[in-house]
Amino acid sequence: MLIPIPAAEMQRLIPAVASGPQFKVCSGNPRAVLQRLLIAAIGGVISLLISQSQLNSRWGPAWLIVGFVFLLYMLWGPILEGGQRNAQLRRYPQAALFEGRIADLHTRERVEGRQEKVDRRGSLELVENRRTWLCLDLEDEDGYLGQLRFPMEKKHQQLRPGMVVRALVLSEYKDFRRIGAISDAWLPQTRDWVGEYPYLIRPLFEELCERRLGRSRRRR
Repeated sequence: MLIPIPAAEMQRLIPAVASGPQFKVCSGNPRAVLQRLLIAAIGGVISLLISQSQLNSRWGPAWLIVGFVFLLYMLWGPILEGGQRNAQLRRYPQAALFEGRIADLHTRERVEGRQEKVDRRGSLELVENRRTWLCLDLEDEDGYLGQLRFPMEKKHQQLRPGMVVRALVLSEYKDFRRIGAISDAWLPQTRDWVGEYPYLIRPLFEELCERRLGRSRRRR
């Protein structure tokens, strides 16, 4: 079942600026945090040194501002990344609330990085960092909708075909004949959320589901 919602409601559910959970995800793993820290430190120190050498120049204050911007990169970097990811869904003109079920699920291995390491004999070997992803095929009374993919965790072992799934569906077309994107999804039976990235303001989405789906069922 697809229930179209106004663009204004979709934009409330997917904020323009990264929310708290989105900031946490975009902050990344320790390696990404270290990279941001190095960029902030190197860029900030160089900019501040340049500003000090040009105190009597009209460009001195500008370099000082650039230095502080670099030093704050640890904060605004994840915010910027989250906003960019949100914008990928906010650009769609049509949005609808989807309620369906898991038609099938399966896992697959995904290579998330490669690095060279020296083995015991002193030779270089290429090591792949693999991670197991869970793929959910979604469907409703009209048939197959699409697939939702995300890194698998221990809690996901309880997922089964037939479970109810609710998500936001985005499209370029009013009749949703082609699906452009699917947000993270709510599983009311387990009261759990799944998805690669927390696009939605989740309490608002749960409230929307109760309100819109309840109204739709009363009309039947």
